[in-house]
Amino acid sequence: MHNPEVKTCAKGDDVMRRISWMLAMVLVLSALLAACGKKDAAAVVKDLNEVVGEMESYQGTGVMTLHTGETPQQYKVEVWHQKPSYYRIALTNAKKDVTQIVLRNDEGVFVLTPSQNKSFRFQSDWPDNQGQVYLYETLIRSITGDTTRQFADEKESYVFDVAANYNTHALVRQKIWLNKSDYAPKQVEVSDSNANVVVDVKFDSFKFGAEFGKDAFDMQRNMTAATEEGNAATTDDAGTKQPANPQAEPDANGAVSDGQTGVSEGAKQPGTEGAEGSEGAVGEQDGEEPTSAEPSESDSFGVIQPTYAPEGVKLKDDQITEEAGDYSVLLRYEGTYNYTIFEARPQDRAVSLAPSRLVDLGFTAGMISGDALQTLTWTFDGVEYRITSADLPENEMVRIATSMQESTGK
Repeated sequence: MHNPEVKTCAKGDDVMRRISWMLAMVLVLSALLAACGKKDAAAVVKDLNEVVGEMESYQGTGVMTLHTGETPQQYKVEVWHQKPSYYRIALTNAKKDVTQIVLRNDEGVFVLTPSQNKSFRFQSDWPDNQGQVYLYETLIRSITGDTTRQFADEKESYVFDVAANYNTHALVRQKIWLNKSDYAPKQVEVSDSNANVVVDVKFDSFKFGAEFGKDAFDMQRNMTAATEEGNAATTDDAGTKQPANPQAEPDANGAVSDGQTGVSEGAKQPGTEGAEGSEGAVGEQDGEEPTSAEPSESDSFGVIQPTYAPEGVKLKDDQITEEAGDYSVLLRYEGTYNYTIFEARPQDRAVSLAPSRLVDLGFTAGMISGDALQTLTWTFDGVEYRITSADLPENEMVRIATSMQESTGK
């Protein structure tokens, strides 16, 4: 005889097994669906390589904060890039209302100070050899090139912690936040060996596939548009804001002057040619044509001293020269390293600069020239600076230069 109770228990066991199986399937499917929405570091890196490979142009804006001095310094950053190798980077010191532009086009690389109508031009493969923290290619190259990268998946961002590659010992690590939807940069923090944030960039906007006017990367156009205060910028058909088209004015002799400093290969840099025989000597280079600028009280800017000096180095003396309306300062340092700092207001002149390479100073771009005797040149707030030395390391030159951007003439 069959026992009804045994049969009922068997049916109950079958039901329980089916329920357990269904719950297990639901859990597996839920796990699979959750996994489909996430990407690991390898998948994101693969996507980033594709983004860079297909990228034709981009335009970004943001705020960069430098924590290199006693107080943080903020700069507005605007970056334009168009294939194959056109770049325009505008850095504006909001506090001093000074804008400098790094421009690359078919003619070379320019460092422009439009408010002073000054520009330096030199041949360089920048930014292929050294990029900046606000350049997208530089950030992605840092991520893809670091096999020990650390990765985090946040709510709206992919975050990478990778080695910094900015050719300076002061910057060691960097964290990069990328937007999940399109991999656009959102924020970058670059830290030193003590994990202190030295540079922080926060992007307000970033657009891939930006369209620019045909003269957007023209040196003359950028120079004149920025110097004409109150002149409205034009807008191209796509709505991208562009500088106005400049017109160079002829001088009394009919020659056009745009304040540009020219370049010829193999020439020495002005202000350093006498340094081989007498350290820091400043002289006039053959072929230089000084302008006939009238003397002005505004030519005097005092003595701007760096707030940083390498250990074991002290100021030896300073020399101030005021003649024919030209004002200049020469500071000489000695000790562990020996170097000079030359300061002057740049004049319109026809000069030749030695072949040089661009160096990122954070607040602007500098130029390193020379071999055994090296000179770092940069301009800021209407003053041209040159650090010249035969034994001062480049990273120390950069630290000295960045410490001077907060100083005022004494």
